[in-house]
Amino acid sequence: MPTCPCCGALAGAPFYEVPAVPVHSVTVLRTPEAARAITTGRIALSLCESCGFVFNAAFDGNKQDYFHDYVSTQAASSVFNSFHRRLAQDLIDRHGLHGRDVVEIGCGQGEFLQLLASLGGNRGTGFDPAYEPSTELPRDVRIIKDVYSAKHAEAAGDFIACKMTLEHIDTVGQFVSGVREAAGDDPARVVFFQVPDAAHIFAQAGFWDIYYEHCSYFCPGTLRTLFEAAGFAVTTVRSDYDGQYLMVEGHPTSRPQAPTPPSDLAAIVSLVRRFAREVPEHLAAWSRDLAAGKRAGRRTVLWGGGSKAVSFLTTLGITDEIEAAVDQNPEKHGSFLAVTAHPVIGPEALRGAAIDRVILMNPIYQNEVAAQLDRLGCRAELLAVTSPLARQAA
Repeated sequence: MPTCPCCGALAGAPFYEVPAVPVHSVTVLRTPEAARAITTGRIALSLCESCGFVFNAAFDGNKQDYFHDYVSTQAASSVFNSFHRRLAQDLIDRHGLHGRDVVEIGCGQGEFLQLLASLGGNRGTGFDPAYEPSTELPRDVRIIKDVYSAKHAEAAGDFIACKMTLEHIDTVGQFVSGVREAAGDDPARVVFFQVPDAAHIFAQAGFWDIYYEHCSYFCPGTLRTLFEAAGFAVTTVRSDYDGQYLMVEGHPTSRPQAPTPPSDLAAIVSLVRRFAREVPEHLAAWSRDLAAGKRAGRRTVLWGGGSKAVSFLTTLGITDEIEAAVDQNPEKHGSFLAVTAHPVIGPEALRGAAIDRVILMNPIYQNEVAAQLDRLGCRAELLAVTSPLARQAA
């Protein structure tokens, strides 16, 4: 039985398995051959019924390489950019971040860090070992191409943010404890983390949101328990972005709480068991639906050329039932999705194209994508991946 990386208890046997998935799903792959040859790994999700943590017990970090053409930004979407700006302004307003030192762990290209700096007149320091400078950073922002740790004098700051990084780390207990050490003992120092909300994923049987890079999955109570056990006083746990993102805020405390099971543990266990029951039904329904569409000669594309699309296609074993993936990020145009080698095209490629259906990989972009399709004169049916329409044949 696997040991829980969050609390150290013995976890259960895997409840969801996928035998061969790409270890990276947003690496830009320039040829079909490179896409098909990408390294694969296994997913075997296990649940710890002591703390509610879900993790990939088959994860092997040695298979991964985040240093080569890894493109995960969502900055091409106005919906996402609006959310990002609102989030940064909210944190600045609530925590009085004006003329302060702000730190971001796993900052990528520094988009959010620059918002925190510019909107609040702050000084920003980011940490990301995969950072590759593409544009000149503002004067008050710098990014250190290294792993975040206490060895850096700049590691504490007045505010520490970490967005969409913790889910990529398999040793989560050790990592959060390391952040606590680097943060020091000042109770005025604020720590903010954002991760995917696993409760949202499990509730909708979202198999497309399970991929190799995300080896760790958190529901609200589990996230709170993890940070309290590491020595943080948790002030809030909340969700945002249509329930997709889970956020925790807190500060260092010299009197950490003894670890206790999360208050929503029973609900987490129930959600996981429901996910395990329902996913096979949804997979079968999608397979039937897409196969029927192919027989009928319907032309279908996915909207979104990132991790969700790759997981959707590889989990279903899809080939020519889907023609391509559409993505707004020009860096991805002309590339191919991992394993299946579906081409990634720009929205303009749909202008004048006889496409019958567009499957939207993230429903939060429904209005944005519908407006683009209308502008392009594309009359295709727009179907969100969460829609029950494709499963009515189940």
